[in-house]
Amino acid sequence: MFDVDRFIAECRGASAANGSPGVLEIVASAVAAPSEILKALGEPRRAGLHQVFRSPELTILNVVWGPRMCQLPHNHKMWAVIGMYTGREDNIFWRRVASAPDGRIEAAGAKALCGGDVAPLGHDIIHSVVNPIKRLTGAIHVYGGDFFAVPRSEWDPERLVEQAFDVEKALALFEESNRLYPTPERPRA
Repeated sequence: MFDVDRFIAECRGASAANGSPGVLEIVASAVAAPSEILKALGEPRRAGLHQVFRSPELTILNVVWGPRMCQLPHNHKMWAVIGMYTGREDNIFWRRVASAPDGRIEAAGAKALCGGDVAPLGHDIIHSVVNPIKRLTGAIHVYGGDFFAVPRSEWDPERLVEQAFDVEKALALFEESNRLYPTPERPRA
């Protein structure tokens, strides 16, 4: 059975003892039984970055991607572990172009994550995320720091040039998804 308080305590302990590898084991164990997470957190009803736990050392989010939602390339400046419990998340990984003074990036790889999958992201990873399906996608994201306080970057979608990450713009993207894709519980305004 997935217990939110126990999950938080285990992630905090694993992070303090082993960092990302320790948390990876905890998240993998949790998402191995996605139905238990759904029982504890409920079926996703609204796109958003739903805060489960936040401290200077660790942030745990229940990330719910809207249907066909796309997040710009961005970095975290901390390690992360993604554990999928419903739906799908397609990650495109990017690398900096060595000769580009403006921080331009180029695609370097990709990975599709489905329910039950787990992926670690290193401190310097740059990725973009797409939910390619017609329904909400849910994932537990655990970050090795305060996700909302650490300055980081995002990349302009047309020119792939580095700029400061705008948390408010990112949150607005989730709200836009909620407006575009109503559900029976949330009709179009």
